[in-house]
Amino acid sequence: MSQDRNPQAEQMADESMIRNLTAQANAIWPQERALFARYNLPPDCRIADIGCGSGEITSRLAALYPRAEIVGIDILEHTVELARGRYASFAPRVQFQQGDAFELKLPSGHFDLVVCRHVTQSIPEPERVLAEMKRIARPGGWLHVLSEDYRMLHFMPGHLDPDRLWQELVPAACKGMGVDERIGRRTWTLLRALGLEQLTVDYVTVDTLRVPRETFAAIIEAWRDGYTGVISQQAGRSEAEVRAYFDAMITNILHPEEYAVWQVPVLGGRKPAN
Repeated sequence: MSQDRNPQAEQMADESMIRNLTAQANAIWPQERALFARYNLPPDCRIADIGCGSGEITSRLAALYPRAEIVGIDILEHTVELARGRYASFAPRVQFQQGDAFELKLPSGHFDLVVCRHVTQSIPEPERVLAEMKRIARPGGWLHVLSEDYRMLHFMPGHLDPDRLWQELVPAACKGMGVDERIGRRTWTLLRALGLEQLTVDYVTVDTLRVPRETFAAIIEAWRDGYTGVISQQAGRSEAEVRAYFDAMITNILHPEEYAVWQVPVLGGRKPAN
């Protein structure tokens, strides 16, 4: 993937991303897991996990489908190596490969399920990646897309109002990087334009009731550590100001008398059989 296709390459390569992927998987998977039943996959299904990162969800899919053949694809070689080492016990039926989501080196019409999580908000032209996912899905196969939307984070205002970060600073930063911070609400339309059938939209609720506060806070901490610099640069604000907004969110999450929530869109669609 070229630099233009991966404008957040520096952030994706930061050590905070590994922490983020772990915390997000711990927060989201317990609710997301049940959604896979709707695909009615055969026991010996073939699955591709596009943008697999460190393999957190690839490994969970391997456990959920113990006879499946799974390939995880990620642009960063060091995360692919990390996934290979962590989940070597699943080899050879689970493989991890370095690859470009815009030009997958995978056969057309091959996979029963193609998964893509936490990617669409970080790339320009996500419709091209979705089209690649459709290409490699078999006729009658499914796409499963977790598509973040940064206007679906809600925190209690205190001495700072975190809404300002998500409604002013983050949009400015995303515009500068050529990505869409509201792609979550647009993904249904993109899947429909691809001709997918049986479209579904569900929401995983990451909040202070359903998710341990420490896990939720760990997501925000990882975002703070990985993205403060680029938000500051692109939005024309000081790093201290940007960091203060993230710290206000963390304080909100960890306060036992306060509430915070992140709604995470999860979409599914079936490639026509004919």
